[in-house]
Amino acid sequence: SINGKCFDWLLISRRSCFRAGVRYYVRGIDSEGHAANFVETEQIVHYKGSKASFVQTRGSIPFFWSQRPNLKYKPKPQISKSVNHMDGFQRHFDSQIISYGKQMIVNLVNQKGSEKPLEQTFAKMVANMANGMVRYVAFDFHKECSRMRWDRLQILMDQLAEQQDE
Repeated sequence: SINGKCFDWLLISRRSCFRAGVRYYVRGIDSEGHAANFVETEQIVHYKGSKASFVQTRGSIPFFWSQRPNLKYKPKPQISKSVNHMDGFQRHFDSQIISYGKQMIVNLVNQKGSEKPLEQTFAKMVANMANGMVRYVAFDFHKECSRMRWDRLQILMDQLAEQQDE
């Protein structure tokens, strides 16, 4: 109940059965475009007979890469050099568009250090795909929100405002 108005709020997460695995052992996509550790989360609000739904998905960055555990706390990501990334990448987003419609990608990885090549490759692949149904925004979450500066998320919200309204 908010301000005396009662409603039902449901939150449902569905984990894909494709490429499930533990952190660092399963990364990237397979040749069919299935992203590792893909999860769909749906929020449903039911109020006075009306329903509204919002679906958000998350998964591993959808190209071929790995991050094999070693003695380091955070192993360095390795982008595969021997495959055509665009085939699986295209399959991934074709499937996403069929299932969910227009895509708003929000990439939260570090834009420096060992994760920088992941962000750069992801941005380049989205640009090369040149699909008007897919928009890409990179937001260095660790840099912007370090030291509990959660108010800095407003920067990201401002970048997404137009698409959110749409």
